[in-house]
Amino acid sequence: MLYSKIEGEGKPLIILHGFLGMSDNWKTLGTQFAEQGFQVHMLDLRNHGRSFHSDDFNYQVMTEDILNYCQFHKLQKIDIIGHSMGGKVAMFLATNHPELIDKLIVADIGPRYYRPHHQDILEGLNAVDFSLKPERSEVDEILKKHIPEVGTRQFLMKSLYWKEPGQLAFRFNLDVFNKEIEQVGKALTEESHFEKPTLFIRGGNSRYILDEDFEAIKNQFPKAEFETIPNAGHWLHAENPQLFFEIVMKFLKP
Repeated sequence: MLYSKIEGEGKPLIILHGFLGMSDNWKTLGTQFAEQGFQVHMLDLRNHGRSFHSDDFNYQVMTEDILNYCQFHKLQKIDIIGHSMGGKVAMFLATNHPELIDKLIVADIGPRYYRPHHQDILEGLNAVDFSLKPERSEVDEILKKHIPEVGTRQFLMKSLYWKEPGQLAFRFNLDVFNKEIEQVGKALTEESHFEKPTLFIRGGNSRYILDEDFEAIKNQFPKAEFETIPNAGHWLHAENPQLFFEIVMKFLKP
């Protein structure tokens, strides 16, 4: 079963993080949604955070994980938010099990194929040799050689934890990501459709959803609406959480 943090009472709202992320990334926003009358379920996807590790890593099994989670918690008629890879999982779930979902919110990802583009990040992560028992500051120095952006490094360091006294480790399953990185960019099939209210939110500085993608998205999600958060990149919910919250609430509770 997937690890989750559940907050609040009311309509179930599931939140799915992106690649290399975890439920903790959504802690502040999750609390805000809970205060608006939702029962918020912030999940760690398989091979991430505190959830189980598995050699199977693709959208089919991740979708089944969410389905099993909903059945276990007896959740019906949910709203769902997914960022990046989590947005892809949410789209696969919505198009395969539309009866489960009322409203779908996708943050900065489209249904199309994306070429692998995490090479620098994976190189940095693989350069860390935990057998040498590095300190947090030393891990950051190693990552810096491959990942100059401070924000990206801070995001990755959130998955660093003390496995035992004096021994750090990453919570995510780096070995599987190295083998299965192609899976992250997979497209939905052209036959995949979801006919219910859908909101795509993109960062104004991000290249994940382009204007020319709108038509193809509309073909698969005919009720899609689009919002842009100006001056924000791919981590739009972290860069401008207030505007992200307002846009989502306007969509969920018009």
